[in-house]
Amino acid sequence: MKEFPLVSIISVNYNQSAVTFEMLDSLKNISYPNIEIIIVDNGSPSDKPELIKEKYPYVNLIISKKNLGFAGGNNIGVKEAKGKYILFLNNDTEVEPDFLEPLVEKLESDEKIAMASPKIVFYYSENKKMIQYAGAVAINPFTGRGRNIGYQEIDTGQYDTTRESDLGHGACLLVRMETMLEMGLMPDIYFLYYEEHDWCAMFRRAGYKAFYVANSKIYHKESISIGKNSPLKVYHMGRNRIIYLRRNTNFLTFVISILFFSFLSVPKSMVQFLLKREFKLFAAFYKGIFWNFFNYKGIHQNPKLKKSENKQFELYDTYF
Repeated sequence: MKEFPLVSIISVNYNQSAVTFEMLDSLKNISYPNIEIIIVDNGSPSDKPELIKEKYPYVNLIISKKNLGFAGGNNIGVKEAKGKYILFLNNDTEVEPDFLEPLVEKLESDEKIAMASPKIVFYYSENKKMIQYAGAVAINPFTGRGRNIGYQEIDTGQYDTTRESDLGHGACLLVRMETMLEMGLMPDIYFLYYEEHDWCAMFRRAGYKAFYVANSKIYHKESISIGKNSPLKVYHMGRNRIIYLRRNTNFLTFVISILFFSFLSVPKSMVQFLLKREFKLFAAFYKGIFWNFFNYKGIHQNPKLKKSENKQFELYDTYF
């Protein structure tokens, strides 16, 4: 690759400045020469995000007055970004020094490739060898579940071939700014979970592609901010599976999926929570499911990005 188009790296911090420090230290060592880093603090109630700017003065720190969720926080960052490409990178990740070049090269190779994700490995696995993501299978329109290829497999090189993927991964997702201007921003109705899956589905319906890039690798310290099985996570996973189906299936398919939920998925999950005496998780799951029975406004809306929202957009013509 002869040229290095500007990449805007956006990461959201929520009560985890120390974790964000580790990610930023990791980014200091990358070999890609043309980046800007934007950190969005998502209304952290018990953190001191100002320390990020003190420790890393070159970072563009944006402090939101309230928590806007994963999509909402990232979308704030996009409005400040100058890059031809936007890299959404979880703050609980660390990267290989050469991880970014292969992702950019893939998007540069074909204008119909709108997004790409690297091989993602669990940071805390033995010898950092357990795979979290090596591509993904699309969300099933009846069950609302997808599947990460290679999940919890030991990396022995079995997924070292770059290929098209049904879904990118929100922990590390490189997206073409030009396509976002056309298609819209990450759907923020989800708050947490499923937003990048919905986005991928939206892009693919418009004829764009997502790729898994095998010669790019990062490490993910999954669920540090949320908790591995917290009420917040259980609530949004249950709620958002149904939102995804409401937004991405036709009427008949949605009816069948609701029958599946009502007679299999929901009773099974509730029984499991009760048997384990996880009453807070039971309540969170119940609330997440029934949210969908009482909320209709804005379900199918997508946030749009207007050029006038960012004083830097006049520069984009020089990048495309």
